[in-house]
Amino acid sequence: MTPDVPAAGSIEVRVRYCECDPMGVAHHASYTPWMEMARTELLRSAGVTYAQLERDGVFLVVTKLEVRYRRPIRYDDRIEIACNVVGGSRVKIRHEYELTLLEPGDGRGERLTDRAGQCAVGVTELACVSADGRVRELPDWLVPKTD
Repeated sequence: MTPDVPAAGSIEVRVRYCECDPMGVAHHASYTPWMEMARTELLRSAGVTYAQLERDGVFLVVTKLEVRYRRPIRYDDRIEIACNVVGGSRVKIRHEYELTLLEPGDGRGERLTDRAGQCAVGVTELACVSADGRVRELPDWLVPKTD
């Protein structure tokens, strides 16, 4: 059976104290792991793990990473990280991300669903390489579908 990887998905995260600076604001370095978590769960939703890919000699390495910060994320905030496959080629996959505040950690406010809750947007590009680091083609089922 060939996995059917969805083009979009999301996860929710509650910001931990260790992800913040002394002012209680999420450190910029925390955004990258959150985006990776969303990307990994998107793959997992198709029944495939990164560990399985690696056992099959397929390694995905980040070749591009961009993050634009719109508003701070703070300690104990509940956020959503949306991940969308937006393109690529036979050897690359491009994802876009949106990090949105769902619930402030201090308990004030309602669930925010409009752009006012948008905290950051990001882009990653991943290249497929073999175990020896040489560029290789993605498995057919992982090649981004274009319309």
